Amino acid sequence: MGQWITLDTAHGPVAAWEAMPPGAPRAGLVVVQEIFGVNAHIRDVADRYAAQGYAVLAPAFFDPVEKNVELAYDQADFARGRELVGKLGLDAAVDIVQAAAQRLKADAGVARVGSVGYCWGGTVALLAAQRLGLPSASYYGARNVPFLDLPFKAPVIFHFGELDTSIPPEMVQQHRDKLPQMAVHTYPAGHAFNRDVDPKAYDAASAALALERTLEFFARELA
Repeated sequence: MGQWITLDTAHGPVAAWEAMPPGAPRAGLVVVQEIFGVNAHIRDVADRYAAQGYAVLAPAFFDPVEKNVELAYDQADFARGRELVGKLGLDAAVDIVQAAAQRLKADAGVARVGSVGYCWGGTVALLAAQRLGLPSASYYGARNVPFLDLPFKAPVIFHFGELDTSIPPEMVQQHRDKLPQMAVHTYPAGHAFNRDVDPKAYDAASAALALERTLEFFARELA
């Protein structure tokens, strides 16, 4: 079971779901939400990474804009989530990742921290690798392409669904063309295939394989 803590960030206090492993953590991870806030699904994702031995923080990125946001997956909340990420902006999101990474190093005593992000969070995770030097896993980041030509300070593993209408094959191919040194994986699934609380999106086999590859990536890059 995790718990809520408060992060001090450049944009004011931000709540974060903290999940700690049963023993000494192998490294730290910052979990970056989708556009729906740190809802029950994202808290569960954080708890699962903690069960794998990581000290985890999942910041409530919308806090500088609006507190206590937990959205559902209907059209109204989808529109609200898009509005909130627009108000927050990617630069502020990276600042919050940085605050979380620093907190993990200070409180959990880990030397290495990575990030994993989903959807909007997938692009934030990419930026965390570029700007903060955090090895990162980027799941179906539809906003990645404008940043692919910028330098990276750490590696990224990318996961995309082959049936994802928001990220067509040519966008995925740009990742391969521009980042030949990075791992870019595709799966026979649509967008948000890791979201196991949403039967319209979830693909169990794809999610399991992506997690296996992500854990191998972090075991190597955060050792």
